[in-house]
Amino acid sequence: MKATALEFRLRFLLGVIIYLLGFIAPWNIFLHLDSIRTWQFLAAWPARSGWLGFSAATIAVLILGILFALLGAVLRTWASAYLDPSIVKAGTMHGDNVMADGPYRHLRNPLYLGTFFHTFALALLMPPSGAIFCILAIAFIQLRLIHAEESFLTAKLGEPYLAYCARVPRVFPSLTPRVPASATKPTWLKAFFAEIYMWGVVVSFAALGWRYNSVLIIKGVLISLGISLIIRAFLPKR
Repeated sequence: MKATALEFRLRFLLGVIIYLLGFIAPWNIFLHLDSIRTWQFLAAWPARSGWLGFSAATIAVLILGILFALLGAVLRTWASAYLDPSIVKAGTMHGDNVMADGPYRHLRNPLYLGTFFHTFALALLMPPSGAIFCILAIAFIQLRLIHAEESFLTAKLGEPYLAYCARVPRVFPSLTPRVPASATKPTWLKAFFAEIYMWGVVVSFAALGWRYNSVLIIKGVLISLGISLIIRAFLPKR
């Protein structure tokens, strides 16, 4: 079930490929499925049932997308501030000590949970079949990565990490901290720039969503990705 070292090294590329397939949904050509976006599909469902008008339902789904994007950005930035962005983006696993500060006091994998929230937001811009594929594929890849990291940390850190795992949940966060805070100092500005793509997606949904044009939001997402790649090249390495 755990990912290989190659999968871990290429995890960002694998994510991009999965998202791209979700947006394109090439199987729709052969299956002749509806090309409507998931955003409109979800808005039409309560409208057909008479619970909400289509306009109100469209706004409700947009707000949901903004919240998912915001949750993803906040979680990933919070986690990067304590773990250090260079470790977050590294191609190999690191485990010098048990990270038990910031969001890591509430759950063991805030970065992966943040990515999953982010995936829910992007899925609203995909065709329904692409959204289902993307959510399931990202969940599958992330579970493999989580198991790989936990096996690595268990082998390297031993009992202290096992004690941490016994107290802190894997992906469903505890409302209260499960372990005492350590002396780790967060690097908020560096983390923000490292996760600038996530914040760009939040801005794309919040600023462009009110045009009710999924393609316009997708363009904002692509611009955010381009900006993040440029900034990432200049981030100092740990």
